[in-house]
Amino acid sequence: MPLEHVYLVEDNAEIRFHLKALLINKGYKVHEFEGAQAFLDEHVQLERPCVLVLDMRMPKLSGLDLQNHLKNQNIFIPIIFISGESQQQEIISAMKSGAIEFLWKPFKSDDLVAAVQRGINLDTANTNLFDRKSKLYSLQSSLTPQENRIFLLMLGSLGNKEIGEELGIFSDTVKKHRAQVMAKMQVTKRSELLALWRGIEPKT
Repeated sequence: MPLEHVYLVEDNAEIRFHLKALLINKGYKVHEFEGAQAFLDEHVQLERPCVLVLDMRMPKLSGLDLQNHLKNQNIFIPIIFISGESQQQEIISAMKSGAIEFLWKPFKSDDLVAAVQRGINLDTANTNLFDRKSKLYSLQSSLTPQENRIFLLMLGSLGNKEIGEELGIFSDTVKKHRAQVMAKMQVTKRSELLALWRGIEPKT
């Protein structure tokens, strides 16, 4: 089973120490940072699945600053904000930008652990979806332009005759291209092809 990672960004050393001990005790791999700037300075390569436990108020860069920076860099990680003092607008901004939880200090240990596990589960699902999309788009990129047109029509539930009429080609030609599509998609039946792409929008 892969390690589940928590990135803990908190400028208060005492709070950071206790939260790290709590999360390690629960089986998580904890990466600690004394502030948002320290997190950025280390050029962290996120290990998945992961979640970010992020203090709102910190010197130099706030938790919101870090959240916005990650968003602008297209780095998506479930974020749990923790704070002892925050304005309502800060909380609204954090949640609108995708934070999954906001916990007021002092919070219950169980509430943090529950939020962390929810974030880990979400990141696992997102990572699996990203990997699945990457594989499918790679398979699709191996198709010739004509195969791709036929592939898209196959996903639209058209048979050989309808595809031929749509593209102005003979049914036998469609059959040959369909066979190539199936081979390149690594399936043997159209039902397998549909199942493979269920919930994923192909590139057009």
